[in-house]
Amino acid sequence: MNQGQEYPNWLELPPELTSSILIRLGVMEILESAQKVCRSWRRICKEPLTWSKIDMRNVGHMGGSSHELEKICRHAVDRSQGGLVEIEIWHFATHDLLNYIADSSSKLRSLKLAMCYLIENEGLIEVIAKLPLLEVLEVSYCSLSGEPLESIVPSSCPNQMTFGENCDDVALAIAETLPGLTRLQLFGNRLTNVGLNAILDRCPNLEYLDLRQCINVDIVGDMERRLREDQSFETP
Repeated sequence: MNQGQEYPNWLELPPELTSSILIRLGVMEILESAQKVCRSWRRICKEPLTWSKIDMRNVGHMGGSSHELEKICRHAVDRSQGGLVEIEIWHFATHDLLNYIADSSSKLRSLKLAMCYLIENEGLIEVIAKLPLLEVLEVSYCSLSGEPLESIVPSSCPNQMTFGENCDDVALAIAETLPGLTRLQLFGNRLTNVGLNAILDRCPNLEYLDLRQCINVDIVGDMERRLREDQSFETP
């Protein structure tokens, strides 16, 4: 920087510009820093628009137990006042938290979960059934273990539902309830070609599909050609 160069006064920015900047911060940065800068920033940090996107990645290093992080996340969801459209959580998501988010956020369009080992098939299916507007679903390094329950899957198409050790139940529930998906990541999921075909048939807007480490999917022949023609994808 040249000596004597003037720096912008961040406190004098128009409120709408300040809001567009703050919305890009993580939850902890807003709560622990930004809202403490000045009175005008605190007012903006309380506005629902600031909480339309919630980023809770890599928050474990900031201290606090999973229970405390869940309380913070719920507080952030409350501040959105139903206007939440995007949320990303690493490590600490639970069934109760995801249901709280789904019940409070009818406008949610993007849900990203990573390394949330407490999430099982039943809980995930229950949540996505409440989010018909969801366009982006990313689930990475989550165990998705547990016995699938037929009662959780929509009963309108019972003949299309198959259950068993391959865990197509999550894929079939996605196909039945999320026709507007544009981006889907099921990293390490145990779906088979049955579940994958259902997703491709019922999610016509899908533009990106990540199936890395989905070892039960056999991407050869017609399936390979279909994927290459229709969308970008990462293979198992």
